[in-house]
Amino acid sequence: MADKEQIRADGAPAPAHGFSQGVRKGPVLQVSGQGPQDPATGAYLYPGDVRAQTRRTLENVRAVLLAGGADVEDVVMFRVYLTKREDFPLMNEVYRAFVEENCPGGVLPSRTTVFVGLPHEAMLVEIDALAVV
Repeated sequence: MADKEQIRADGAPAPAHGFSQGVRKGPVLQVSGQGPQDPATGAYLYPGDVRAQTRRTLENVRAVLLAGGADVEDVVMFRVYLTKREDFPLMNEVYRAFVEENCPGGVLPSRTTVFVGLPHEAMLVEIDALAVV
């Protein structure tokens, strides 16, 4: 059985709450929920702007995917967590452009979107990913 490996990416913010940025076991890579944080400083970016927060969050997810030997094309499932239902169309616009740009094969990942409270009040969006490499 394959060993479980912790994935660390300099291009994504360091985890602050006792978890790994990502974990890979065999061909399966799970990326922990990422938010709209600056990878270098951990500062939350773009207050009140769900479009910009979504793009930054997806870039952070992609950084962990790349560190784990995968890319967006390898993602089978994204889970998106939003704080406000009215932000869905704005998030979806940015999300769709990002996955279409990063999935040249044309098969887009599955996705679930839920509305929740998030760990930091500045966060409007959090996204995690499951990839198979």
